[in-house]
Amino acid sequence: MQLYKNKVVLITGAASGIGKTVALTYAQQGANLVIWDRDDEGLADTQKQIQQTGSTALSLKIDLTNPDEIVTGIKTAAEKFGRVDILINNAGLGKSASVYDLSVDDWDYVINTNLRGTFLCSREAARIMKMNNGGFIINIASTRALMSEPDTEAYAASKGGILALTHALAISLGPDHIMVNAISPGWIQTGDYSNLSRTDHQQHPAGRVGKTDDIARACLYLTNPENDFITGTNLVIDGGMTRKMIYAE
Repeated sequence: MQLYKNKVVLITGAASGIGKTVALTYAQQGANLVIWDRDDEGLADTQKQIQQTGSTALSLKIDLTNPDEIVTGIKTAAEKFGRVDILINNAGLGKSASVYDLSVDDWDYVINTNLRGTFLCSREAARIMKMNNGGFIINIASTRALMSEPDTEAYAASKGGILALTHALAISLGPDHIMVNAISPGWIQTGDYSNLSRTDHQQHPAGRVGKTDDIARACLYLTNPENDFITGTNLVIDGGMTRKMIYAE
């Protein structure tokens, strides 16, 4: 059964990694896809693979730091398909630098891409969803919103902001029947899974490093039409790592 047949799913950062897998997963479920990224070549490959499933894909090169491009991109999607049912705010980036050296420009670039971009995509997609009896928004945050490594202040702040934005949007958009949730992935291997060591896997309580499919299945769960009692939550998918106590030897 194709639960998402003819649904319109917009995914940012769909040229590779988690975004690409999520896009192909929805396509296999019969959805029509709107895929965004700055990587033309990667987008073209994702679009080709979506079309091979029999689904339709609208591919747009969008820079999330440009508000006008976001507004135009949502409008283009609505003109093409007449609706947007699901938005997956997946695109994001980081800048690793000492707290003493991180520039204002780099800080703004990360925040504007990850946090402001998520807000603007959600705001514009919600305008369309509201006219079509509601929809679902998933914001891809990170376990780095809950715990940190050194020199990741901009990334951590952006992902923490996404969690707060998620519950705020859930409250504001609830009356319009728009469910808003977040997913916080831990270590999700987007490259060659066979290159991981036994230690990489065993340090996770679940016994393995995450895969992009793990996030895609969570998206299907949170956007299932029957799960309209789930909103404002953050689903941590990290193999249990944020619950593991670690002591120095």
